[in-house]
Amino acid sequence: MPSFDAIVIGAGQSGPFLAARMVANGMKVALIERKFLGGTCVNAGCMPTKTLVASARAAHMARRGADFGVVLPGGVGIDMTVVRKRAETVTMNARNGLINWFAGMDGMTVIYGHARFQDAHSVTVNGEILTAPKIFLNVGARPTIPDMPGVGGIDYLTSTSIIHLDRLPRHLAVIGGSYIGLEFAQMYRRFGAEVTVIERGPKLASREDADVSDAIADILRSEDIAVHTDADGIGFAKTANGISVSIGNGQPAIEASHVLVATGRTPNTDDLGLDKAGVATDRRGYITVDDKLATNVEGIFALGDCNGRGAFTHTSYNDFEIAAANLLDGEDRKVSDRIPAYALYIDPPLGRVGMTEKEARASGRTIMISTRPMSRVGRANERAETKGFMKVIADAETQQILGAAILGIEGDEAIHGFIDAMNAKAPYPVLKWAVPIHPTVSELIPTLLGDLKAV
Repeated sequence: MPSFDAIVIGAGQSGPFLAARMVANGMKVALIERKFLGGTCVNAGCMPTKTLVASARAAHMARRGADFGVVLPGGVGIDMTVVRKRAETVTMNARNGLINWFAGMDGMTVIYGHARFQDAHSVTVNGEILTAPKIFLNVGARPTIPDMPGVGGIDYLTSTSIIHLDRLPRHLAVIGGSYIGLEFAQMYRRFGAEVTVIERGPKLASREDADVSDAIADILRSEDIAVHTDADGIGFAKTANGISVSIGNGQPAIEASHVLVATGRTPNTDDLGLDKAGVATDRRGYITVDDKLATNVEGIFALGDCNGRGAFTHTSYNDFEIAAANLLDGEDRKVSDRIPAYALYIDPPLGRVGMTEKEARASGRTIMISTRPMSRVGRANERAETKGFMKVIADAETQQILGAAILGIEGDEAIHGFIDAMNAKAPYPVLKWAVPIHPTVSELIPTLLGDLKAV
């Protein structure tokens, strides 16, 4: 019965780095992964999808060449085989980098297989029992497939399988109007497919304020993407020409060649034998953790998507940082200290941090708000990309920035000015009097803050 100082189950964006830190501290560690090193980000998420987004943007800008005085002979063609291969190359380079890193690491044992708990300090994998006083779960999540009428009778795509397409869909129906679905919708429209987005709720990107959601919908519609919200009767049926997708609300069915189901994600916790270890989960299957990522069982921790405390690569990596700081460095780091921030990678992108306006109002604070259209940003005009707007929310009494959104060119980068100020707990006048570089998107942040008004 092999014994280790620690066992890490799952090789996403927390597990491998924590395992490496523990090995560097002289510990003997087993890293168990049932599929591929790198988790969702490397294999089916950020890296391949953003590579595809880049290809789609190249096609979009090529079609706009005449707007910039660039004349291309003939039309713009898409070779989906090359597009797919490029994404696969980015994934494999990252995955092989991890493999080579661990291969030269004394004290690290990498095991490929499906781990299940035997009890609170032992797991089985490939017919062998491994033991350790500390076990870390970094098992991630998978696409959720709701029980919609007819879904079991069609060959649908998920965010994992669609990245392997090497042929362009004639008409892609995207079920779900949240972040993953919207990125694929715009991407495939720019590749040349007809695209329809179908959302059961009243708006796209439902966690955002209404003005942000409406602007996102306008951006997609401006590229001839059909958007249907309040879809109360989604169902599917095979037809001679593909798949009939019903929407409800008295709308006619859509004839699609492909269907992407992008309706959320489910934690990979249902086949780990958590009950044998006594590890608690919530009603959605997420492992319950405290502010230091410990489960209810001594010595067992949960990191990344499976703990429900963040659904992004950067939050998963921060889970590693918190666990390493507390367990190896004697620090006192907490998940609740983390300021939520993320991006939506449509083009132009949305960068977001902190509270929405709705959340800030609900908190009972006296708030100040400022907005500015991207059409008043020099960089946006120079690039002829003026869609979207900037928005910031501050506490009128403390002068702390509560949240911000930049939906516009380079919004995913410019938002870091707000992220940094919020983490530094700097009152907004500090940023207001900064002298930013011209011409950039970020140079409008002081101007935006100078226009803050109580509402």
